[in-house]
Amino acid sequence: MAYEWCSLICENNQDYVDRESLLLSLEIGFRHLDPQLRWAQDVGLTHTEHHQGLVDVVFESNDGEAIADLLHAWTLGGWRHAPAHALLRICAGHLVDLHNRVAFSSRLRGLIIRSVELIGYGGFEGVGMGKFVELLNYLHVTVEDIIDHRRAAAGDTVVHYRISKWMRLFSDALRSPVEILHLSHWYWELLVELAISLPRWPPRDLVYDPQVLTSLVEADEWDKLECWIGTIWIIWPPEVGAITEDDLGRLMQLLSRQRPGAIQKLTQWMEQWSKKSGKEVPKSFERICKQVHKAAQQGLP
Repeated sequence: MAYEWCSLICENNQDYVDRESLLLSLEIGFRHLDPQLRWAQDVGLTHTEHHQGLVDVVFESNDGEAIADLLHAWTLGGWRHAPAHALLRICAGHLVDLHNRVAFSSRLRGLIIRSVELIGYGGFEGVGMGKFVELLNYLHVTVEDIIDHRRAAAGDTVVHYRISKWMRLFSDALRSPVEILHLSHWYWELLVELAISLPRWPPRDLVYDPQVLTSLVEADEWDKLECWIGTIWIIWPPEVGAITEDDLGRLMQLLSRQRPGAIQKLTQWMEQWSKKSGKEVPKSFERICKQVHKAAQQGLP
């Protein structure tokens, strides 16, 4: 009822929107909801064209809790509620610079993370990807923000969906040199963690881009290269033809010279992945690691 009232206020006050009434209606409807309700299947909200009028009014209020109320309304139901996603995408331009105007409470931060996930990378392309990356770096998204471990243990499909969404978002972002250079190392580590945590198969539309490797090497981003190679071994190993074993071998030799502990770190990731997935570590990975260790002992270039 509170959400319907918001639509009526916007519809009947075209010239002057009663901001106080709108914010109060949102507060009544969404301030005290259980955060887990964001993924309820049947939320019973009817979205109208008049609800678009909420965007400018709420964001221009610079009231963090009111903004959280609005985002809560539009993230209810998760991926199942497509009409709300269209409304969320209208918020993209406001979200990218919100951290410069509003202090993020834990509730607001969580809802922005959920909103970014539902809008997807493509929804931010029109507002400046540099600003989007700045927002991501500020949010400092963690595995715990994405994965509900209780649901994961129960085999919930929501877990696979959310991991897949974030992996696609990062994969899409990394096709741009700007994002490769400016997306913080934190997210490269997160990408590996998500790959390890996938409860099933990798997303089919997750595209391997060989240019990422080239850009990282040219920019001397060895810590990020370490993470990207780890992701390749989990998602696109040589056995599936995305990259040749010789290519990975040369890159791992190069990486090992720049970061002596890299092979050990990669081995730890692969062992974690093997334990979680129930799959064996690829023989080609073990073979390349032995070659790298042998070259290091012999002092070969």
